[in-house]
Amino acid sequence: MKLSTFILSVLITTLSFAQTTISGKVTDTKNQPVIGANVYLDGTYDGATTNDNGEFLFKTTETGTQLLTISYLSYETKTIAGDVSTLNNLQIKLREDVNALDTVVISAGTFEANDNSKVSVLKPLDVVTTASAVGDFVGALQTLPGTSTVAEDGRLFVRGGDANETQIFIDGIRVFTPYSPTANNIPTRGRYSPFLFDGITFSTGGYSAEFGNALSSVLLLNTIDEPDQEKTDIGIMSVGGSLGHTEKWKNTSLSVNASYINLAPYIALYPDRNDWKKPYEGAQGEAVFRQKFETGMLKFYAAFDTSNFDLIQDDINNANGTRFKLNNRNFYTNVSYQGILGNNWSVQSGLSYTIARTDVGFNDALSVDDSENSAHAKFKLKKRFNSRFKLSFGLEHFTTKFDEAIQSDSFIGSYGFTNNNSAAFVESDIIFNKNLALKVGVRADNYELSNEFNIAPRASIAYKTSTNGQLSLAYGDFYQNANNGILKFNSEVQTQNTKHYILNYQYVNDGRLFRAELYHKDYNNLVKFDTEFEGFNSVFDNSGSGFAQGLDVFWRDNKSIKNTDYWISYSYLDTERDYRNYPIQAQPNFANTHNFSAVAKYWIDDWKSQVGFSYNYASGRPYTNPNTNEFLGEKTKSFNSVSLNWAYLISPQKILYASVNNIFAFKNINGYQYANTPDANGNFARRSLQPAADQFFFIGFFWTISEDGTDNQLDNL
Repeated sequence: MKLSTFILSVLITTLSFAQTTISGKVTDTKNQPVIGANVYLDGTYDGATTNDNGEFLFKTTETGTQLLTISYLSYETKTIAGDVSTLNNLQIKLREDVNALDTVVISAGTFEANDNSKVSVLKPLDVVTTASAVGDFVGALQTLPGTSTVAEDGRLFVRGGDANETQIFIDGIRVFTPYSPTANNIPTRGRYSPFLFDGITFSTGGYSAEFGNALSSVLLLNTIDEPDQEKTDIGIMSVGGSLGHTEKWKNTSLSVNASYINLAPYIALYPDRNDWKKPYEGAQGEAVFRQKFETGMLKFYAAFDTSNFDLIQDDINNANGTRFKLNNRNFYTNVSYQGILGNNWSVQSGLSYTIARTDVGFNDALSVDDSENSAHAKFKLKKRFNSRFKLSFGLEHFTTKFDEAIQSDSFIGSYGFTNNNSAAFVESDIIFNKNLALKVGVRADNYELSNEFNIAPRASIAYKTSTNGQLSLAYGDFYQNANNGILKFNSEVQTQNTKHYILNYQYVNDGRLFRAELYHKDYNNLVKFDTEFEGFNSVFDNSGSGFAQGLDVFWRDNKSIKNTDYWISYSYLDTERDYRNYPIQAQPNFANTHNFSAVAKYWIDDWKSQVGFSYNYASGRPYTNPNTNEFLGEKTKSFNSVSLNWAYLISPQKILYASVNNIFAFKNINGYQYANTPDANGNFARRSLQPAADQFFFIGFFWTISEDGTDNQLDNL
């Protein structure tokens, strides 16, 4: 009996001596205790939670080297490896999890329109439900601050830059001809259907080093990664029709979309100021093929469109008017791949090719045939070292071959160029904590035609000032070739340059978003010439310069008023430039000092309808009156337009849609054309350049047929 008692005592004593105490204290980076953190040895049941002082203590029978894990919600999990005998009186600091939703984001100069982004200014469907947009993504973006209203053009004019200073990309790959060509004083439209895209990033300045050859802005369009279901979309419109279909397989999907537009019925009902010999007619087709792999996705995108028209426009210098005929064919395709390589490496690559043909005729006496073949190849690698540091770098190459043939009764000529640009870029994302983030990069471009090698540094920093507010700063150098209209006559002009300085404040809280942004841009090396228009006899140089500065304000709210979503934006722009054939530095004729937009959408349950409203205002734009001695010294009257739309849900799969642009028929004036010679009193007569049509009315019926019959168009509204 005594022997048994002795043996039991020895065993108890041995076990008690075999236990090791693990202890310590857990605090955050501000030395505040973290209460309720889980502390445990991996692979065991030994552990504890921290008390009100952040302290923990537990015992274990484990020996040797072990892994001690400390975890807590919204903080980064920390692991300590060591012999259990050393895991006592530990002082452990946890860092905030920078992947949390409330982490600061770089926002200077950038608008996100993506359902998956942390801060979306617009949603993809805003493109098709904004009254004034008429289904065009450019029209929707023109309701954002930073853009100027140039109603007769239709392209994006951003912060004092002309439309050629904005570049557009699909799935990261350059689009060389994003707009359909058109006649003077008739706005163009973007070529691509908004229904195939689920993400839009619109940078009004200070954009990433990944993108180049753009002085003012980049617009990034991302096609849908994975369609939600198989379906067929049918659209019957007052000016045409559309048909789309999506098919899904196990890891593959295909979406196709085709549309046809003919304005002849519309012009017959609502004649405008032009004498249409052949009203506008256009056909478009698009396709997106997706192949999903275990570690990546391959996409193939292709789009073809063709358009033609023939009209006679009023001309103060020609009693018979000016006849203008156009026939355009355009094909664009790209293939892109994004995937994971392992060890936190990822790859993005792509290739695009563009074929564009445009035939133009003037007064049956002059014909101009343009041909462009362009390609873009890109390869990008990204390494995620940890949640706080990411590094990306890549290479890309652009090539363009442009040819123009001109023929008249007395002249036959041809012009053109072949351009090759190569670039390398590197950029890092550094997140110091949830309140402070930095993006810094550099881009190197080699321009073959001008024999230049340019280095362009860029940096953005963001600081969270409160739970819902943050400040961002951005700086960047940006370079761009001259446009095709200049390069075809002189391919050796140097690249043009801008420097961007941006200060941004953003506040986001429960369905409400406020942004205010100050910016300044310096222009250098702008191309000038000494003739009325660029031509073979022009003398070109890079002596031009200029500036653009201003304030952009944006507010969106979908919470304060039941069933209502609205946003308002305002831009103030102060800009002057000396370029092209300007005799002095002046505010260019495409720039508005003040731009204002208001958009509202209201859902009416009893009517099963959504009604929409858009108002656009722009102050007058400069023009030159030859009856005075001042260059660009007078301004047109202000631009005003009110647009309405209505969508009625006939059934879960059927929508009746109607919209009216400029419902009050404001007589907006885009500028003036003056006579070439003065009258008997020495004055030059003028005529107003008004839009081709004061109003545009559109009605359509859209029917979605899903495979399982459950698709609900109400969700789309």
